Amino acid sequence: MLEQYDLSNLMVLDIETVPQYSSHNQLPEHMQELWASKTQYQRKDETPEDFYERAGIWAEFGKIVCISVGIFTNGKRAGLRVKSFAGHDEKELLSDFSRMLSSQPLSVILCAHNGKEFDLPYICRRMLVNGVTFPPHLQIQGKKPWEIPHLDTMELWRFGDYKNYTSLSLLTAIFDIPTSKDDIDGSQVGHVYWVDNALERICTYCQKDVVATAQLIRRYRGEALIEDDCVTIV
Repeated sequence: MLEQYDLSNLMVLDIETVPQYSSHNQLPEHMQELWASKTQYQRKDETPEDFYERAGIWAEFGKIVCISVGIFTNGKRAGLRVKSFAGHDEKELLSDFSRMLSSQPLSVILCAHNGKEFDLPYICRRMLVNGVTFPPHLQIQGKKPWEIPHLDTMELWRFGDYKNYTSLSLLTAIFDIPTSKDDIDGSQVGHVYWVDNALERICTYCQKDVVATAQLIRRYRGEALIEDDCVTIV
């Protein structure tokens, strides 16, 4: 599978998001009302205040604090170069990412796990909110599905079945892809950012997901995994 793609034309990415404010009390009053309305069906028995720790999931109430990207490299051994755009100023982060992507050939295809439903729409929404120009690779309005240069490793695993969600962790487990044991998971990113003030830990976590997604692509293609010493963080 995926033999038709030149890996050097794939850019693997992952994002990490957090609530826009450190707590529900910091939300402007009118936004508190909109938050309660937006999440009324997801909260179940939780109050809007208690549920706010999950606000990073929604682009209207969250913000991006890290985008990590990976490019496959060729040589005597297969490799991967990983770079991150991280910071507290979301507009600056997105602007830097947009400039980088705009400098890439139009043949570059963006790839992420659940990227079509989460990462890529989230990036586009936050770019729009922040007034950041879309790079050509994210300008998908009016295009036919087969004209959009995006790949989704979760969608590929579905093989047309849209009834379930399969996590990256589960796929790395069944494909026997070694992953480093982390001290955080996705549900803790907001706490690590707002309470621990540890953006570097979030950045490292994001980079590891990029590596895991790249390794999954190799497995999909029936190829050997990239060795650890061939992964370069730049």
